[in-house]
Amino acid sequence: MLVFSATAFVACISPSPAQADEITVFAAASLKEALDSAVLEYEIQTGHKVSRSYAGSSVLARQISLGAPADVFISANADWMDVLEDNGQIIPDTRVEFLSNTLVLVAPNGETPLTPDELSNLAGYLGGRRLAMGLVEAVPAGIYGKAALETLGQWEAVAPLVAQTDNVRAALALVALRQTPLGIVYESDAKAELRVQVEMAFPADSHPAIQYPAAAVAGDNADTARDFLIWLQQDAAIAIFEHHGFITLDGS
Repeated sequence: MLVFSATAFVACISPSPAQADEITVFAAASLKEALDSAVLEYEIQTGHKVSRSYAGSSVLARQISLGAPADVFISANADWMDVLEDNGQIIPDTRVEFLSNTLVLVAPNGETPLTPDELSNLAGYLGGRRLAMGLVEAVPAGIYGKAALETLGQWEAVAPLVAQTDNVRAALALVALRQTPLGIVYESDAKAELRVQVEMAFPADSHPAIQYPAAAVAGDNADTARDFLIWLQQDAAIAIFEHHGFITLDGS
């Protein structure tokens, strides 16, 4: 009994091995390759661990609002971050808009490029076939895409032909697999998928500005989450995001 007590006492006062901090990041699906690469570099530099969950921004925001264990949220538009901020679920002074993107129309790789006339009449080109897009009322790329088509005067004709998906990567996959002849995604998505080709970039003024806001989610890991967000705005991370086709902003 005395031996057991002494052993237990020693165990209590012996220092435990230092544990690396770990955070969970919920991020828009379009960030996957770039963020995976950035996280790998972050883990090498800091020794911290970062778990990632990718999905449509609307899905992730709803999960966080219901208590999902996220420490950082990176959305593909401001509206879903606004929802969480209004609910008091993010730390406002950590919020930063640090990335942008370009909206593009893609087709399966190897197809004959669309002519200017075809680009100006997508419904005619589709001829009853489908245009892949994220959900036009919820997924940021779908929201931007609908706005761009409205500005260009094509939405009314194209709307019945739209195949809506839960996130932009699902729309990309439909085109890559030749399930649809066209899709609207981000330039970074097109760069990540060799089976598609860019037919056109939508004018930046044809849709709301594309911004990726990031913020720490209120909770126990706020300090590590803050450090991670700061790191994402440093030169090493910026170079990674730009390599993957993103546009980096000044964080203001």
